[in-house]
Amino acid sequence: MSDAKSQLLGDLPETYLAPLYWKAMESKRPDAMIKDEKAEALVKQMRLDFSRVSQIKMNELLQAMRIIFTREMDRYARDFITHHPDAVVVHIGCGLDSRFERVVQHNSQVEWYDLDFPEVIELRRKFIGDEVEHYHLLACSVLEDAWLKTVKAHSSRPFLFIAETVFVYFTESQIKSLVLTLRDHFPGAELVFDGWRPFEVWLGNRYLSNSLYAGLMQWGFWRGQELEGWGDDIHLLDEWGFFDQPEPRLDSFRWMAPLFRLFKPMRIYHFQLGKER
Repeated sequence: MSDAKSQLLGDLPETYLAPLYWKAMESKRPDAMIKDEKAEALVKQMRLDFSRVSQIKMNELLQAMRIIFTREMDRYARDFITHHPDAVVVHIGCGLDSRFERVVQHNSQVEWYDLDFPEVIELRRKFIGDEVEHYHLLACSVLEDAWLKTVKAHSSRPFLFIAETVFVYFTESQIKSLVLTLRDHFPGAELVFDGWRPFEVWLGNRYLSNSLYAGLMQWGFWRGQELEGWGDDIHLLDEWGFFDQPEPRLDSFRWMAPLFRLFKPMRIYHFQLGKER
């Protein structure tokens, strides 16, 4: 590996390195909940420096929950594509994730957009691959307007916007503005993201206070219905939480199930934004 590449990768923050590493480690397990051969190859071939990631304390429960989150996000995307074979999917804050490969497979009708900051998209081009037919890269912040025109070229098709562990790093006003923008530009679109309670944001920042994640989390809310009050025709379709269904990898932690059902921490929310025209 060239010095230039090593320097570039060495500057990559844990918010991108950690999920890649955790998926690669999970994929190697005989009981893996997701198989991500691309993550395995990237971790092996790119010789990334995971020394800082290894300092993040992840016990068995946290490791399982992190991967279950990813698996369920994949499921939401896969279900949407199953019901809408001509879907347009925008993966917000894609990082170095290979959800397109895990979910779309051989469906040639889906138009998929991976969106992230320019420096992240540059890394994707170098080490994961460039754009191909039906797969596109958007190098910008989701809070900018530059990408809207590109995606609106498919305005007659059903849209899914998906964001995994992204919105917690923005402020409420930023997310509200984004949600209303998506509603107005893509009426009838669906949005899937994970949300945290305010006390979880506080606990998360405290737990990670000795890492480079310290203080990055900003937005938390108590109930998904709060977002329905942001504007007309914003509807919570469903939500998913840990221990809602039996999960073999969480069997040894079943004693926690009543607490999770009571406090509903770290859930995935599924919204419809606006009415189809």
